[in-house]
Amino acid sequence: MEVTRKDGTYDMAYAKRAMLVVVILPLLVMYTEAMLTPALPTIQKEFGINPNDVSWVLTIYLLVGTVSAAILGKLGDMYGKKRMFLVALGFYTLGVILNGFAPSFQWLLVSRGIQGLGMAIFPLAFSLVREEFPPEMVPQVQGMISAMFGVGMVIALPLGAYVTQNFGWRWTYHSAAPFAVLMFILAWRVLRESRYVNPGKLDWPGALFLVWAVVPALVAVTRAPNVGWRAEQTLVLFGVSIVGVIALYLWEKRADNPLIPLDIISSRNPAIVNLGIMFAAFGISMMSQANTYIFQMKPPYGFGKTILESGLLMTPMAGVMLVVAPLAGKLMPRIGAKPLAITGALTASAGLALLSQYATQLSLAQFVALIAVVGAGITLMNVSFINVLVFSVPPRVMGVATGANSLFRNFGSTWGPAIAGTVMSTYYILVHIPQIPVPIKIPTEKAYEVLFGTSALVYLFLALLSLAIVEVMKGGKIHEVENEGEKEITVG
Repeated sequence: MEVTRKDGTYDMAYAKRAMLVVVILPLLVMYTEAMLTPALPTIQKEFGINPNDVSWVLTIYLLVGTVSAAILGKLGDMYGKKRMFLVALGFYTLGVILNGFAPSFQWLLVSRGIQGLGMAIFPLAFSLVREEFPPEMVPQVQGMISAMFGVGMVIALPLGAYVTQNFGWRWTYHSAAPFAVLMFILAWRVLRESRYVNPGKLDWPGALFLVWAVVPALVAVTRAPNVGWRAEQTLVLFGVSIVGVIALYLWEKRADNPLIPLDIISSRNPAIVNLGIMFAAFGISMMSQANTYIFQMKPPYGFGKTILESGLLMTPMAGVMLVVAPLAGKLMPRIGAKPLAITGALTASAGLALLSQYATQLSLAQFVALIAVVGAGITLMNVSFINVLVFSVPPRVMGVATGANSLFRNFGSTWGPAIAGTVMSTYYILVHIPQIPVPIKIPTEKAYEVLFGTSALVYLFLALLSLAIVEVMKGGKIHEVENEGEKEITVG
């Protein structure tokens, strides 16, 4: 069946097939990434490296992925988003396959870097959804994609612990590789090329300046909890990054075909969403770190659960997200993205504020219920933000807009664990456990108060920031920005 809208005709049968591909995609990525976390101690032991070195398994993926999301997003606008989506998914699949056969730690870092090149699949997928789906269907699909991130995390953590414990860390990748190959074949066979192409030359100086601006800062943030925030190494890296940001800004301001169009990312709604998504990722990361410790620390410092049990206890939150995200997408054209974003941010802030005061005093059931409420609020806000972005940007530059959004998200995701680690290293007590020869550091109630409290303030700020959004949908009508200006679509 075909439906006709002002911006063209949409094949609904194709839209449903394509939706299956882009909705399953987060499950694959969260499966491979979350499964890696329980395996890090095993990887460290096998290759005989220290904890600082093994952290590069995560860092290298993030460094490469942050830059590739922006560059491949731009190339998607220039040469077709499906084409670049397949390139990115091809890199991701190759990296997953090679990781499981890494003969050395250096090999593993190289293959993780190759996998990081595939991080651009998400901004390109968001762009394809916006272009190839009828406007009224976009919020629901974006909602499903957002929900699958949480579901994938909950599935992967306990499963990763089980696979690593029983079969070895390499099988975390061997088990994911067939699914990655299958996803590539499905995407190649099902997806159609994007409607909009914006030809031009790639801004290579801009790409180099972007690397200069991004990489030193991410390395500094990742290493700071270990070497110190005031260490010379940290300060030098931050200084180098600041110079790179200035150089990138000055170049992009005068470039004919800029890698990151400043007029696009600095316009009102995209600027709000990019800043908001960065702070949201920061808050989520800090909350997740605190949750992990509370679930796994022995009483009276936590609930004393295994990694497997901890993952299962997060199932209610994933279930709530799975319900809330598509429901929000369905209601959004009627209610508006702005009210849902504000409601979600305030809900998350209130839940986190309660956790900051009572986290270690709650029963297990109460704690699980409260993080489920927080998850519902975060989901509402995230789904609203991504829809505000995709309806506020012309389709011809959608790839670069969503790529820039991923860049900001990654910055927030990097700062969160670094700050959380610093807080936990500041507020701790030493506990002697009979089976362990040296005392271990256990976060105190003050650490959780700071972590959850800071996250609560972050989401309160995001609620206030959302007030400045220019509404893109309300009363059954979607207002979207096209290349020739704005237009209004009535949702049936």
